[in-house]
Amino acid sequence: MDGLRLDGRVAVVTGGAGGIGSAIAADLTALGARAVLADVDLPAAEKVAAGLAGARALAVDLASPPSVERFCEAVGPVDVLVHNAGVSVVAAFTESDPADWDLMWQVNLRGPMLLTKLLLPGMMDRRWGRLVFVSSDGARAGSGGEGAYAATKAGLFGLAKTLAREAARHQITSNVVCPGPTDTPMLRRISDAEPGLVDKLARGIPLRRLGTPADVAGLVAYLCTDRAAYVTGQTLSVSGGVTMH
Repeated sequence: MDGLRLDGRVAVVTGGAGGIGSAIAADLTALGARAVLADVDLPAAEKVAAGLAGARALAVDLASPPSVERFCEAVGPVDVLVHNAGVSVVAAFTESDPADWDLMWQVNLRGPMLLTKLLLPGMMDRRWGRLVFVSSDGARAGSGGEGAYAATKAGLFGLAKTLAREAARHQITSNVVCPGPTDTPMLRRISDAEPGLVDKLARGIPLRRLGTPADVAGLVAYLCTDRAAYVTGQTLSVSGGVTMH
């Protein structure tokens, strides 16, 4: 099938060492891209990159603007930028700590904004690019205990749609992917403190199962190809039917 290859494209995946990030990097690599796994945990990212042909790992702390700037200097020209990294601190909003709000804002919203500001001009110069922002269905529909997280992830909607308008004339697309409940190490850590959480979540999903990282990665990979060249400014859920719009 024509238009489904990414041969020669350089694709940055933030949070590349995580469950969803590593699955995205694997799919992009399978399509011919040279993946750059960007993560605050460099050893973990290097371990994932070692299993992917042509991939490499670079350290970045999205909460630190100087770290983001160093990363952009080191990575060189980028064609595909997948904003997958995120941090969540679960607490009822009235009991949440504003210091945690700051961390989530820095990593989930300010980091992607700065990273895009630094890398987008090169895409514009080359007249081709793909921006994919991994948000959350919790940001679309609300999620108990994730008020601040949902707020920061919801900010990606406005950013992505604005960039879709501003960059369209340069043949750059910008879209948002919203995973629903997904079976990742992060979710398993949360469920350890709340036995039965995974089963409870699955019962509330029309497809009666949690999502997998591969479910999310497949949509992200498609949005990065030429087959999706006419898809921009969209917010797409991968949620097993939890949200229907």
